Amino acid sequence: MTVFAVVLAGGQGSRLGDVRKAELRLGGQRLLDRVVTRLTGEILVSAGRGPQYAGYTCVPDLPGLVGGPLAGLAAAVLHLRGTAKPGDTLVSVPVDTPFLPADFVLKLAAGVTSESAAYAAWGEEIYPTNAAYRFGAISDLPERADSLGSPKRLLSALDAKAVRWEINHNPFANLNTLADLVSLARRVE
Repeated sequence: MTVFAVVLAGGQGSRLGDVRKAELRLGGQRLLDRVVTRLTGEILVSAGRGPQYAGYTCVPDLPGLVGGPLAGLAAAVLHLRGTAKPGDTLVSVPVDTPFLPADFVLKLAAGVTSESAAYAAWGEEIYPTNAAYRFGAISDLPERADSLGSPKRLLSALDAKAVRWEINHNPFANLNTLADLVSLARRVE
C-alpha cells in the first residue's frame, strides 16, 4: 500500500483579511512547510485557483466545482488517477493545522479499512478535513463532489470511523482568525 497526501491550501482566508494561510508563519516557518514535515509519501498541494508553491506539486481546483476542501480533495484524486491503486491511501490535511502529531499519517492510515475512510478526532471534536481515504472508495470523487458538498458528508457516505488522539493539547487546532494566530503562536514559544 502506498500513502499519498494532499495539503488543502486553496482557501480564501477571508476571516484573516484574505491572506493565503499557507504563507503565514509560526516560529519563523510557513504553515505549509510546518504541515508538510508531518506527512509522508507523495505530497500534493491543493492550491485552489491561487498561486503555485515552489517546490511542491500543486493541483488546481477542477473547473466547474465550487471551491472548498472537497474540491481540493477531488482535484488530488483526479491528479492521482493514473498513479494510485484502489488499495492505496490518500491522506488529507488542511494547511492551517500546524501542530499535527508525529504519528498523524501512520495512525490515520492504519484506521482505514478496505473501501473505507477514517478521520481525526480529539476530545469531543471531529476534524473531517484531517482524514484518510482508501483510494478505491473515492476514485469517482471528481464526478460526485458537487452532490456531496463537504468532507463530512463524504465521510458519512463512506461510513468512516473516528481515530482519536488522547494528548493534552489539540493537535488539530486550526487558524481562522487573528485570535487563533496569536493563540497558536504562543504554542510555538
